[in-house]
Amino acid sequence: MKKQNRSLGVSDAEIIKIAVKSLGLDELGPFDPKKKIIEYQLRDAASAPLLAMDLRTFADETASDSPAPGGGSISAYVGALGISLGTMVSNLSANKKSWNDKVELYSEWAVKGQELKDKLLELVDEDTHSFNNIIKAIRLPKSSPEEKTARTLAIQEATKYATEVPLHVMEVTDATFAIMKKMAQIGNPNSASDAGVGALCARAAIHGAYLNVKINAKDISDKKFVSRVLKKAGELAKKADKQEADILKMVNKLI
Repeated sequence: MKKQNRSLGVSDAEIIKIAVKSLGLDELGPFDPKKKIIEYQLRDAASAPLLAMDLRTFADETASDSPAPGGGSISAYVGALGISLGTMVSNLSANKKSWNDKVELYSEWAVKGQELKDKLLELVDEDTHSFNNIIKAIRLPKSSPEEKTARTLAIQEATKYATEVPLHVMEVTDATFAIMKKMAQIGNPNSASDAGVGALCARAAIHGAYLNVKINAKDISDKKFVSRVLKKAGELAKKADKQEADILKMVNKLI
């Protein structure tokens, strides 16, 4: 890809597609990455059931009477969509013919975007896993004093983790603003609106995750933990408001 003066900030699926064509792996027959690449064969599909869904199935599952996926998973996914737009602007700018001397610059930003996108996609399922762990803890036996103590401890630990996951969503999404801002500044001006939508998604993701931090924190007895988490989350939410406003101001000047 470097020899072709192309951006390196593309998905694994796109890199594999390019490799298959470059190496001629599909000349004698179809090349199915899921069957031919050992890492894909070893991957446990059950560990990320939400990411395995198509868009309609994911929406239908969210709309069902099941409590998960809920707001936390949706916030992570919205954040992933936001940074996907920022990364798209990076790649479109890298492919602009009159900017051939800037490919490496935009490629670096696109690579960062892909990394953040992948982290947020992992958190889509992780948030649901953390919620399911609370349910498992609640269902633990409570017949004896020992069982009650163990159950209470398990619920507290599971709830703490379920609070940390959306906080992590906020932290990762916070890092995406830098890419949207940079693309609003130096990216292809024809895609300025995409950088703006990316910023809107990032703020929504952060505030959505913030709501999940707060609702889970209220059930935690460790007040020092709660104070620390809420302080950090509140700071990130305020920061997101400012970053979104700054980016939209730049974008609106361009459009």
